[in-house]
Amino acid sequence: MKKIILVLLTVLFTVLACNKEKTAVKNEEKAGEIKAKETAQPVQEEKNMTIYDFTVKDRKGNDVPMANFKGKVLLIVNTATGCGFTPQYEGLEKLWEEYHDKGLEILDFPCDQFGHQAPGTDDEIHQFCQMKFNTGFENFKKIEVNGENAEPLYKYLKSKKSFAGFTGEKAEFMAGFIAKQDPDYKNNAEIKWNFTKFLVNREGEVLERFESTVEPAEIADKIKGLL
Repeated sequence: MKKIILVLLTVLFTVLACNKEKTAVKNEEKAGEIKAKETAQPVQEEKNMTIYDFTVKDRKGNDVPMANFKGKVLLIVNTATGCGFTPQYEGLEKLWEEYHDKGLEILDFPCDQFGHQAPGTDDEIHQFCQMKFNTGFENFKKIEVNGENAEPLYKYLKSKKSFAGFTGEKAEFMAGFIAKQDPDYKNNAEIKWNFTKFLVNREGEVLERFESTVEPAEIADKIKGLL
């Protein structure tokens, strides 16, 4: 009789353990589904957004809705004041002087993520650009363009246009330099270095991405064709 009771108790405990395990698995699956939905929601919202849904900050920290630039052709650039590409400020200023009155806006976002080449404050960066290159376009607040703290606008830009390839005289050098930091750099959309440029048409479409090695003058005809 005792043996029968022991057998029954063993069966009972086994059934209870199995049920508990199944419940735990179901709970894990349910939690995974909820997490997947939560993760997918922002992605879906981002896909439905346009460039005009974002808000950035000027160098004083004031909100600037991207909707302010509706109907304009935009050249959006992450910049640095102590970079080998910093002389491109001169070319950017020439573009702005020639095409601003026709509808071009250059949005300059200083970024210190690459080689710590934009160490100054927002005001110091602005003063440098004014004194060195006599820039007429505005410098926005310093931002990050990669990683968890990347500016949402830049997350959007990267989702629209991935790495476009290095070109020109410095292409080989930059390819080797960036490959040491990110061997898979060709296959992801991360910003590779200072002075990466995004061209946006009057309708807010991100048309092209130009890497650091592309001089502003090389983009002139494309900008002219959009104005």
